[in-house]
Amino acid sequence: MRKSSLFTVFMVVFIGLMGFSFLIPLLPFLALEFGADELTLGLLLSSYALAQLIGAPILGRLSDQYGRRPVLLVSTFGTFISLVMVAFAGDLRLLFLSRILDGLTGGNISVAQAYITDVTDEKNRARGLGLLGAAFGLGFIIGPALSGMFSALGRATINPAVAEGTSTFLQSFNWEYALPVFIASAISLFNVLQVIFTLPESLTAERRAELQDSDQRGFSFEAFRRSLTRPQIGPLLVLRLLFSSAFTMFQAAFSLWGSLRLGLDAAGVGGVLTYVGFISVIVQGYLVGKLTDRFSETILLFWASVGMAIGLVGWAVSPSIPVLFIALIPVSAAGGIFNTVINSALTKAASRKEAGGILGISASLESFTRVIGPVLGNGLLGLSTLLPGVLGAILTGVSAIFVWNRIIGREGDTEKAKIAPRSS
Repeated sequence: MRKSSLFTVFMVVFIGLMGFSFLIPLLPFLALEFGADELTLGLLLSSYALAQLIGAPILGRLSDQYGRRPVLLVSTFGTFISLVMVAFAGDLRLLFLSRILDGLTGGNISVAQAYITDVTDEKNRARGLGLLGAAFGLGFIIGPALSGMFSALGRATINPAVAEGTSTFLQSFNWEYALPVFIASAISLFNVLQVIFTLPESLTAERRAELQDSDQRGFSFEAFRRSLTRPQIGPLLVLRLLFSSAFTMFQAAFSLWGSLRLGLDAAGVGGVLTYVGFISVIVQGYLVGKLTDRFSETILLFWASVGMAIGLVGWAVSPSIPVLFIALIPVSAAGGIFNTVINSALTKAASRKEAGGILGISASLESFTRVIGPVLGNGLLGLSTLLPGVLGAILTGVSAIFVWNRIIGREGDTEKAKIAPRSS
């Protein structure tokens, strides 16, 4: 395991996610300010995922062909430009355009996972991916926290000061939202420079030649279909689809849910998401390595599904912030365990030369859930604040049953076949 390379890609993902996560507590409120309703908000959040559904597998294949570093550069630069567009957005059209651009270039997570695969072996891969997950979670701690802080600062300090001034240009911004987005843009620009000057290429010439010969290069729906029908990879991808559908409904609907049920503003949502990120960092950065040493990955996937189902029910019925904080413990922990372990399991089920492509397909499936999750989750909020959590709990309950019957059960059958006496 190349520790220096791991640290560098950790920083790229951490800083990138920190800048990106500034938008999470802000975007729903910004869209509502421009006149969006629940359905339009869901479509706005889905537009990013739909674009990523197209872009992520292509970027994954391109990273197999041309290297991880140039693709990460394109991805980070796309995020920077999209955040600048959000900062200057005056209506919903530019918001939609910014989300689509960020989605098309937003395959950095799957490419970073492929980077980790390049610099680790099977023994250390779960730990390496857990470190990447910790960077993801740490970005979600600091990003929403700073976003909420700068949002409150813009509302309480800059807006009144600008209102007393004479600059028409400055008065055209609502600094409750504009200030944190400008800060996020600066962070993203720094990340572009970090990739240019500090990130080494992980894909060797020998590995690149192997990938060129692989029949997995180049995204196609046929390759996608073949992956789903493979006995070791297919069930893991189905599990990714079920679990992520529930988790993305929670993520996409949470801001509006917090406003409708508990009266939270952007700063309040940012504070809660900081708490979620803190738990995720502890789980992914420390507990995942301990757990994978002691338990099989399939057992961890089963209990992550059970924990998520319990947590989502608790989220749905939470009447107050203290109860919500309790309910979010299993949600955060289960999400952190699942997202790390599923990627490790996929890379082990695939050959080393096709890891980038399989992770790209997995990211594509997750992006599909991010297309339907926001529309479904926010649409259900229009009917009841209970419905997104209840439906999510049903989906993750089905995930647990699926793991037990289709993956753990089949592994048990395989072990029995190995030790069964042969008939004479």
